[in-house]
Amino acid sequence: MTRRDFLAGIPPSLFDAGKPAQDPGFRLVDVTAAAGIHFTHNSGAFGGKYLPETMGSGCAFLDYDNDGWQDILLVNGTNWPGHPGKGLSTLKLYRNNRNGTFTDVTKKAGLDIPMYGMGVAAADFNNDGFVDIFVSCVGPGRLFQNTGKGTFVDVTEKSGLGGHSGFSTSALWFDFDRDGHLDLLVCNYVRWAPGQDVFCSMDGRRKSYCTPEAYRGATCWLFHNRGDGTFEDVTAKSGIFDASSKSLGVTLIDYDHDGWPDVFIANDTQPNKLYRNNRDGTFQDVAIKAGVAFSEDGKARAGMGVDSGDFENSGNLGLVVTNFDNEMIALYRAVQGGQFIDIAPRTEIGRASRKTLGFGCFFFDVNLDTRLDLLVVNGHIDDTVRNVRHETGYDQSPQLFLNEGPGKFRDVARQIGAEFASPKVGRGAAYGDFDNDGDLDILLTTNHGPARLYRNDLTNGHRSVRIRLVGTKSNRDGIGTVIKASIGSQISTAMVRSGSSYLSQSELPVTFGLGPHEHAEQVILYWPSGRVDNFKNVRPGRWVCTEGQGIKRDH
Repeated sequence: MTRRDFLAGIPPSLFDAGKPAQDPGFRLVDVTAAAGIHFTHNSGAFGGKYLPETMGSGCAFLDYDNDGWQDILLVNGTNWPGHPGKGLSTLKLYRNNRNGTFTDVTKKAGLDIPMYGMGVAAADFNNDGFVDIFVSCVGPGRLFQNTGKGTFVDVTEKSGLGGHSGFSTSALWFDFDRDGHLDLLVCNYVRWAPGQDVFCSMDGRRKSYCTPEAYRGATCWLFHNRGDGTFEDVTAKSGIFDASSKSLGVTLIDYDHDGWPDVFIANDTQPNKLYRNNRDGTFQDVAIKAGVAFSEDGKARAGMGVDSGDFENSGNLGLVVTNFDNEMIALYRAVQGGQFIDIAPRTEIGRASRKTLGFGCFFFDVNLDTRLDLLVVNGHIDDTVRNVRHETGYDQSPQLFLNEGPGKFRDVARQIGAEFASPKVGRGAAYGDFDNDGDLDILLTTNHGPARLYRNDLTNGHRSVRIRLVGTKSNRDGIGTVIKASIGSQISTAMVRSGSSYLSQSELPVTFGLGPHEHAEQVILYWPSGRVDNFKNVRPGRWVCTEGQGIKRDH
């Protein structure tokens, strides 16, 4: 072996072992207790090792009362029939008190309803100016309409979403036909019910949690919004129907730049899906052609969480997919011709994720330096895994990969806060600026454990431009709008989207970090309606842009 060959096999991080680590420019502070967030996820586990108990639940930042401050929703499971457990568990809605604390308003809001909840997607489906909530469940999903008076009404049956029952996971709102009304896509995992639970074992004696191979797949559902408060099931005629899928994560992307929203779905042990919008109410799966269906060696991985983002400031949205341990994260760079290349194996992201099991993930500019960083939360599915695989833990540390330029990422989790870096059984994850200081804070959930809220304390002095959209001809939330911001010598691109991550949803306002720059020279909005709004010299701060009516300071 030559010296060159030897050095090529050493991870780049080892060369810097003797050098002081560069300050990432921010810290993450655990403010869960101080903020008044007291929540523990109930998986319903009683010893029967039911499959849904391993999956955790999601979370969301949303402004349900339209006061300009992000509130928090945490999805919960419940006890299984015949196994009552202790007390009643429901989802939790926390209202932002605008002083760093939150108040539990679940009961007041009418959301104290037991259900085995999994994921959440929040958006204004009826364009009345108030965000509504869809909760995916094991069993029937639930649609809660916001009354605008601080309460919600269950309109599942009234809206036409009743009668659909499954093992549902992530969901998202998007306007696939660009008629100004948000449609709903719901992912389903496998065909499972308590009476159909399969006996699996890691040691041949004791029951353990099964992998998805033990069950048949289930199709996702697509519901078209008729614009009158009701939905039509268009799963079959849209081309989305696929009974072999085992879907966990979903994100919105316009991968071919035609102005019509496409959908990427992460599947567990089945090929991922990239549904190209045919602009006529139908979709075509192009994942194999685009290079995102399988790993580089042609295998279907265990996809969990997913997000899209312009992490190279190239104007193209790339993709990230978290996978099982020994599979590493997939980080897809968009190249010409609607193709993607997985660059994770050649970055720190691939090396660092080889032995972790990832769930929630998202792109965001955590230090506001104009480049999108990547957060991933990890955790295994069985607390006995170490008995069989001694090098693998149940609790696993989250990772925060700082984007340091083309193809270069650095995990700074251990530098930015000891509590944040501590091992957890991570599942859902979302970001939002809950304290309105211009930087993005983090919310995450753990399986059968507590939720955590981390405040981002920026130390580098960077500021941001934050834009909230109000659609007029487009859907009220502006979901599907592509925003391009010219900052210094580069252009940052973002799409307003629901869903993403794993069972979770981040805030809808879009944040552009300015780095050392004083303003964004230009901000262009490409609305789903086809309208284009263009603004010059946008200063730091919070802005609201109403479609066709200009931009002004927000609240």
